[in-house]
Amino acid sequence: MSFFYQLEDISPVSSSFLAKLKTNERYIITYQHDDLYLFSHHEISLKEVKPFSHNISAKKACLRLFGKGLHDGSIKKLLSSFFVDAPLEVRIFSPHPLLACAFELSLTSALDVDVLASLNRFAQDENLELVYLTQSPSILKPGLLVMDMDSTAIEIECIDEIAKLAGVGEQVAAVTAKAMNGELDFAQSLYARVATLEGASERILKEVLDKAPLMAGLENLVAHLKTNNWYIAIASGGFTYFSEALKAQLGLSATFANELEITNGVLTGKVLGDVVDANKKAEVVNALASAYSIDASQTVAIGDGANDIPMLKQAALGVAFHAKPLVQAQAKAAIRQGSLLQLLYLFD
Repeated sequence: MSFFYQLEDISPVSSSFLAKLKTNERYIITYQHDDLYLFSHHEISLKEVKPFSHNISAKKACLRLFGKGLHDGSIKKLLSSFFVDAPLEVRIFSPHPLLACAFELSLTSALDVDVLASLNRFAQDENLELVYLTQSPSILKPGLLVMDMDSTAIEIECIDEIAKLAGVGEQVAAVTAKAMNGELDFAQSLYARVATLEGASERILKEVLDKAPLMAGLENLVAHLKTNNWYIAIASGGFTYFSEALKAQLGLSATFANELEITNGVLTGKVLGDVVDANKKAEVVNALASAYSIDASQTVAIGDGANDIPMLKQAALGVAFHAKPLVQAQAKAAIRQGSLLQLLYLFD
């Protein structure tokens, strides 16, 4: 059966046509003559119109849209601004019971850099999360997720919180900000920050750990991925005191972080062993994929700072999460707001 509809009176407050579409059903949508039209294989309570051309070419890429700004009006504005007279396959989907439905627009050709930049500006203006994908990892196949820790897996920067309790908060925060923005060599900045902690009690670490909030969505994301035979690891420029606690709490596969030297319950201001820096984070992706026999196409990395960029580039899918503009610009995808669970929108 074939049904053709016109989508009228679209606005953020109108009755939503998106709500009338079946989850994971495939439709064809087109913007022509200042209106949206929809082709469906099943009947919908919308205004029927005469048949229109709905032939499409093979899928080359896709746009996935989600977030607070997703509604009929933003979909119409997107299509009228970028895809006039182009029949495209669409679907709505939700990869997890705790996630609202997202909108996927299949593309018959790849998009160039200028169009992508315009699309990202559009998404920001519309309060949308918009991700352009030419390939996606499959949730149904074993895979590997490597996460940054501070401001990604947890909501805080641990060293900043330690420094506050040690009385050197402002001094350390200034160095941290420069390091995250790529203005300082990470190893040098790490040594400089840790040196300020000399003489602080080990009890401070426990105080920070006890109050460290997990990033929203982390526990559900980890549980869902583990159910689907994914390995989850942390690669952090932070400290093993915290990463190992997360490993135990969440049942993570592995963690890599820096070890603070502690003598007689007091921080010495030194770091033991090699520094986990940007290059080490990237190496972790390859090493764990090899160790767990994970195909390179099934590797995902997520982080927020400049020292995460090599790791994001190394993975098949590198995602900037609540990240600085510098990181967003170099990652394959970005999630600007909301929970970590939204990472599932990027999976097939």
